[in-house]
Amino acid sequence: MTALPPDTPRKLGLVIDLDTCVGCHACVISCKGWNTENYGAPLSDQRPYGPDPSGTFLNRVHSYEVQPEDGAAQLVHFPKSCLHCEDAPCVTVCPTGASYKRAEDGIVLVNGSDCIGCGLCAWACPYGAREMDAEEGVMKKCTLCVDRIYNENLPEVDRVPACVRTCPAGARHFGDFADPDSHVSQLTAERGGFDLMPEQGTKPVNKYLPPRPRDTLGQGEQTDILAPFLDTPMTEQRGFVAWLDRALSKV
Repeated sequence: MTALPPDTPRKLGLVIDLDTCVGCHACVISCKGWNTENYGAPLSDQRPYGPDPSGTFLNRVHSYEVQPEDGAAQLVHFPKSCLHCEDAPCVTVCPTGASYKRAEDGIVLVNGSDCIGCGLCAWACPYGAREMDAEEGVMKKCTLCVDRIYNENLPEVDRVPACVRTCPAGARHFGDFADPDSHVSQLTAERGGFDLMPEQGTKPVNKYLPPRPRDTLGQGEQTDILAPFLDTPMTEQRGFVAWLDRALSKV
């Protein structure tokens, strides 16, 4: 079995803002594209244009309708990938040492050449964050784009995971949680960032920011912040539309 490092000087990970994620799946596509074309073996697809398509993805977005105790129901988009846990059970259960946690930055990776495809790590992961590549026969997972974040040939602005660089809503943030002054640490503290399923005891590095409560005007009425900027709807038809309405009314 594989041993975990006792501690890591850096704890690189993601903060995902559930309040601003719009569920556009741009992070899913960029992750698939970058990891297929650059790091490691391609992420295969099976029957992509058939009636029952399947494929390997390192990042997925699930959508849930949530009903608060007060107010209208909310649609929450929930991105999910490897959380790079401090006490990663997927690492300690691996019989070949293919799954390992880097001592220098805490990133959990899989060495494909040592993976035998037994699937024990997938059984051990409580988050369902690992995927078996059906074509390669090995387990794959989020790498935090380790080939990007340390690549000095890229502009500094691009030295972040592909999903973070692509997100149009700015819902994904990358940084070092071991540094209390880092952007991700401060954002987590300010917004009440939380662990996913903390009862599992895995100590996930990635954090989620909860959706903000909606503003209300009382009596359950939702505040429409765009209302002052919208034109008054046309109450009287004019021009061609009015002529067409009169003509059709005579038919």
